[in-house]
Amino acid sequence: MEHRLSQRVEGGLPILVYKRGMPVATGMIRDASRRGMFIATDYADVRLNQTIELAFRFPERTDQGHYTLSAHIVRTDDSGLGVDFDGIENNALIISELIAFLQQQSSTAFAAGYRRRQMS
Repeated sequence: MEHRLSQRVEGGLPILVYKRGMPVATGMIRDASRRGMFIATDYADVRLNQTIELAFRFPERTDQGHYTLSAHIVRTDDSGLGVDFDGIENNALIISELIAFLQQQSSTAFAAGYRRRQMS
């Protein structure tokens, strides 16, 4: 049984992975919480507890640049990277906005799927 300290929200937002200030990989947020996220990527040149930077954009905010977060690797597998925000200086507002965006994206996708099933 899995015990999470904060609820995960499914994702679908492209993300860039940086090491030492250099972009090294692309990925997709698969799920996220206020404490961390799982990034679907084929990039594997990382080690546990290594700090990385993550950059993303909210699609509807064309006037804004990208947002960045720092995280450390807590898990790797063939499908991607699990990262944790704890113990790293990050802007809590950015994390909250990311979670809110993913929740809205998820509920919008759910509603669209529900409407398609009702019309069939």
